[in-house]
Amino acid sequence: MRIAVLDDDNNLLELVCTILNAAGHTCHPFLSGKEMLHQLRRESYDMLILDWQVPDLNGTEILHWVREKLSPTLPVLFMTSRSGEDDIVAGLAAGADDYMIKPIRRSELVARVQALLRRAYPSQTASEHLQFGIYKFETRAGRVSVNDVPVEMTQKEFDLALLLFRNLGRPLSRAYILEAVWSRDVDIPSRTMDTHISRVRSKLELRPENGYRLAPVYSYGYRLEQVTAE
Repeated sequence: MRIAVLDDDNNLLELVCTILNAAGHTCHPFLSGKEMLHQLRRESYDMLILDWQVPDLNGTEILHWVREKLSPTLPVLFMTSRSGEDDIVAGLAAGADDYMIKPIRRSELVARVQALLRRAYPSQTASEHLQFGIYKFETRAGRVSVNDVPVEMTQKEFDLALLLFRNLGRPLSRAYILEAVWSRDVDIPSRTMDTHISRVRSKLELRPENGYRLAPVYSYGYRLEQVTAE
């Protein structure tokens, strides 16, 4: 998962990212609240970890913006050095899903992050068979069928299709898709993603009469939407 972390303590930020990367996630560190907010307007993340007290823009202000502008199910964990009950209640009331009190403990951080991600993205679990209307994915075998008819796809096309269905209704930035499907291979031509998107749309017949529409999000990326055929 792609996790953005905000803390003005660089040592703590490095520690959190080391722990998250070791757990198999991709950590995107931010020392500044304004810098994080700038990226949140342009990029997709699966989870946010916010320090409650950052000089330029605190966690509360960012969280209010996130809950107003982004998906209401985006999991947010806040970190605080204050352990008073009132502070914790205030953080949860502002929209955080969970909290941790500093100093950060490795095993607790991993456990809390995994619990929030499982709850927010139930379809991201290791289930071998995923069904979305007429579309059936066999994740281990890397196969997909439409109305029980197998569809021939390359591995990258399959990975891209599965990513889109697992994030149904959620806008995904180009950088997010690139990182998830091409594993940060930034040397791929800029048109490669668009070509793969076009192939997935065509091969899976993603159109309203089949219940889904794959649409570009201007200056951002793509979104797979579930629609009702007229």
